[in-house]
Amino acid sequence: MAEKCGSEKASSSSPNLICPLCLDIFVEATILTSCGHTFCRRCLRKYDLTHQDLDHMVCPLCREITKLSANRVDDLRLNVAINGCVDDYHAKCGGMNAVLEMCQKCTACKSLKDAVSFCRTCNCYMCDKCLFSHQQLTMFFDGHEIFSMDEVIEGKVSIGHLFEKCSIHKQENKDMFCEDCKVHVCHKCILVDHQNHKIKNQVNFEQELRQKVTGLAQRCADKKAELEKNIQNIEIQRHEVHTAVQTLLDDVRQAYSIKAKELEENLRSLTDQINALERSFDDDLDVLKSKDRQRIKSICSSITLVDNDRLGHLETDTLSAHILLCEELDAMLKEVSRHTSVEAIRKKAQEKRFKPADDTRLDLGSISGSDPKMEVIQCVDLREEVEGMAQHSNSTVAIVYGWSAQGIDIIDSNGGKQQYRNTPLSGMRCSDLVLQRDGTLCVSPCDASEAYIYSPLGSRKATIHVRDSGFLLKVNRSPSDEIIITNYENQVYIYDPTGSTLKHTVQTKHDTKQASITRTGLIVTSSCNAIPSVVTVYDRDGNAGESLQAPRGVYMYAAVDEQDRVYVASVDKKNSSVVIRHYDLDGLNLKERVEFNALDMTLKYEWCYLVSLSPDMLAFACDKKLYFIKV
Repeated sequence: MAEKCGSEKASSSSPNLICPLCLDIFVEATILTSCGHTFCRRCLRKYDLTHQDLDHMVCPLCREITKLSANRVDDLRLNVAINGCVDDYHAKCGGMNAVLEMCQKCTACKSLKDAVSFCRTCNCYMCDKCLFSHQQLTMFFDGHEIFSMDEVIEGKVSIGHLFEKCSIHKQENKDMFCEDCKVHVCHKCILVDHQNHKIKNQVNFEQELRQKVTGLAQRCADKKAELEKNIQNIEIQRHEVHTAVQTLLDDVRQAYSIKAKELEENLRSLTDQINALERSFDDDLDVLKSKDRQRIKSICSSITLVDNDRLGHLETDTLSAHILLCEELDAMLKEVSRHTSVEAIRKKAQEKRFKPADDTRLDLGSISGSDPKMEVIQCVDLREEVEGMAQHSNSTVAIVYGWSAQGIDIIDSNGGKQQYRNTPLSGMRCSDLVLQRDGTLCVSPCDASEAYIYSPLGSRKATIHVRDSGFLLKVNRSPSDEIIITNYENQVYIYDPTGSTLKHTVQTKHDTKQASITRTGLIVTSSCNAIPSVVTVYDRDGNAGESLQAPRGVYMYAAVDEQDRVYVASVDKKNSSVVIRHYDLDGLNLKERVEFNALDMTLKYEWCYLVSLSPDMLAFACDKKLYFIKV
């Protein structure tokens, strides 16, 4: 009650000495430089605690922005004028203690005597004379609720509002609040200056504000309790996180230990191999050395026998023996002069190569005898020009001839031929075929924009209609038996294994005539004998890597093996040569690993096929020739 009395006196002095935030007399009045509004420094510090992530402060009154330095509120300057007025006020009132000790004055009369009681019915403080009048004039004040000042100070009494008088309309109370102007007004002010404004009864406004503050206080308490619980839970979870991370670290270290052990064993194995090679070469050289020493001994022994001063006096038998010894010695000398075994051992040692392991294996590599080579192990004459070819097994291919011959030939790497049983192609000219792992056959006829799927017994199971396509389709399959169709244009179609659902249509940058799919779902395309001839890798969203492009007059055909290694055959018809290169996938790009030796082949025209049968065997077909190539 005493604080309120002090505040009312302060507000009546020339400058307003009440802080808008704490509603008490300023303590270290501090000014916001952008707008000039003043607040207690301690109030600004509390306000700033909730805005530590900002480099500025928004004024609570006008929302203007004031930039803050490193020390934030402590670097804002004090309002010297306001602080001076506060000091003057304290001096006049005898200091803060005097202010706090001031008593409430009577508001029922003009005597300004100290109040001794409070009438809640009249909502006023009363001096001793006013209290006497209340008690005596029962006609007017009978039934009024009167309380002593001790009860008021102790908070046992709920005191109503004491409205301030309007400075313009002296007799009117400021018992209304204008929300638009944020000021207290009387009824007459509303009619004069606040028409059409949003007006609330002061009592209702204060009640709503207090309810809002009470609600906020409760929410703050609830949120504080929630956050404190969260902090406790965070520490509990921190222990769980540390345990999980430690487990992860232990697993990594254990895996590293295992892999390091494997690498150490691999290193020991390679070292043992190299040491064994060295011992083997040393043994071979020692054998040669021993043989040469034996030859020296033999030569020396032989020459002592034949180099005799009495050779001219030999008899017939003795002369024949010496002639034979001379012939043997001559042969022995010729053998020594032709002896090049040591050069062969040196060359063999120098041909040994260390081949590093690829990125798919945790291995150092292996020791090889020489650079990798390709070898044609079988060349088979075909009965007609090949039109389509597919893998049948690890050592056999299936071939269709299309335009003149019918049926499917199965040809093995030994040159053996047989007709595909249960052939469904009677009377049909085919441009390509592919066999799925369960024996299902997919073929594309030469004169239709569709493909047919047959069961292993030869009955037709489905027809794939390819929209907006020409009359030549090429087919292949993915490792999961998806059916891949290309149409000599800028699309690759991917169907499910039954051919009933089109799963993807991939747009390509170049005419695509052949396509293969890796285990990871990437699409390796070849434009074959188109100009330019390119090989490009796509993902199923149509994103492409950098294309391999052949020189003019060279055409490229690609195949993917079961380990996702990409082989590309560069066909030079003019020079009748084929160069096959091995590439590894690097994202959507192809990284060359090996360029094999050029193969001499019969090339009458540039349309070819390259198929991977196993990790160490390829099949290559062109015109009426089929080649099995050992890698």
